Amino acid sequence: MTTADGSGPSTDLGDVAARILAMVERRAEATVVVSRVADGLTRFANSFIHQNVVDEHISATVELVSEGRPAAASTRTVDDASLRHMVDAALAAASVRPVDPGWAGLCPPASAAARDAHYDPATAGAGPDERAGVVSAFVEAGGGLEAAGFCQTTAVESVLVNSLGHRLEDRHTRAAIDGIHRHAGSDGCGSRTSFRFSDLDGEAAGKQAAGRARAGAQPVELAAGRYEVVLDPRCVAYVMDFLAIYGFNGRAVEEGRSFASLGEDQFDPSISIWDDALDPRHVGGGFDAEGTPKRRTDLVKAGTTVGLAHDRRTAARWPGGAESSGHAIPGGATTGAVPVNLFLGSAGPDSDPEALVAGVKRGLLVHDFWYTRVLDPRTLVVTGLTRNGVFLIEDGQVGPAVSNLRFTQSPVAALAPGHVLGVGDDGALGPGGLHLGENHAPSLRLAQWSFTGNASG
Repeated sequence: MTTADGSGPSTDLGDVAARILAMVERRAEATVVVSRVADGLTRFANSFIHQNVVDEHISATVELVSEGRPAAASTRTVDDASLRHMVDAALAAASVRPVDPGWAGLCPPASAAARDAHYDPATAGAGPDERAGVVSAFVEAGGGLEAAGFCQTTAVESVLVNSLGHRLEDRHTRAAIDGIHRHAGSDGCGSRTSFRFSDLDGEAAGKQAAGRARAGAQPVELAAGRYEVVLDPRCVAYVMDFLAIYGFNGRAVEEGRSFASLGEDQFDPSISIWDDALDPRHVGGGFDAEGTPKRRTDLVKAGTTVGLAHDRRTAARWPGGAESSGHAIPGGATTGAVPVNLFLGSAGPDSDPEALVAGVKRGLLVHDFWYTRVLDPRTLVVTGLTRNGVFLIEDGQVGPAVSNLRFTQSPVAALAPGHVLGVGDDGALGPGGLHLGENHAPSLRLAQWSFTGNASG
């Protein structure tokens, strides 16, 4: 049954999009996106579930250009009066804005390579009972340790249409468990993310978190300095966001703000980096904010920088010509194109993570980063902190826990030729450091990582 504001389950997204385009008429060129979102979140702390919330809504956005002047507006109420107010607000905003010299026109009609590549009906239908089951498994795996975190399920249906007759539809789902166990003031983390709810193994994630928490009790303090490191997949996924927005972004390169240089061997030959929204190991939709269908984009092949992320704007200006790679993001006219389905993998044979540790004479095993900021976008020097488990490695054996450390390091320099000593076979989705989404990454053994502070300062 349709609710009074038109946001009930029987509301047809395509019909809403068509109504918006009809309201724009010939007054502007327009791209319209209408989405139905169902987001369920179960949060727990002190080993008890304390919150279950569900947000179900329909949102509509119109991005239009009138006489070269762009504007956008959105609403979560899709009755005719609200939609007309949204369109009128966008047109009014456009009338007082300057002409945009970078406007590259609407996306022409095109078909997506694969619809619903990351959609799972069971995930879309998962409710609080299912999420509570995963949380229970995570908590019980701690054997009495204090646990906190969340389990989330999301389902999104979207329709995109524009004034050129372009139309795309997509559905995708996402499920995640992310939490910590605490023991004697020491935290350990464990997580799983997939577009399939059935892939969430709360027990395995909980055992991982509990094991790290117990091992991390009574940490020793280590002097700041450069150390060989084995970075957990979560750490690698975290820093990949910085590579995406500050590095492989076509606009950043165009403006001279990026390290990326096409054709140069900027990374170790063991490293390849690519973006692929259709790979079943990732999550997310099949087209970008401008309506360009997403496809695999290689960024680094065997250490050589070979590609960049483009939206229609940077592609139109690129010397020698380029095409949009399907990486436009909402509000990206100033940000540029950003790859949000990143993978980092090995160009050669992978190693068991234990083998990576076994090769280290003296170094650190790091499980998580946080609170990271960019100091120099051009060289991509960033500073941040470790958390949720740092351990000393001596003679190939994991030893005592180490107090958290501050680092100041360029991930580009850390991945430079000759600096990658091993790539793990444990690739997994982990949260990025700039909240762009998840990145798929393995463990890495690196020759050095610069730690510039310890618990004493």
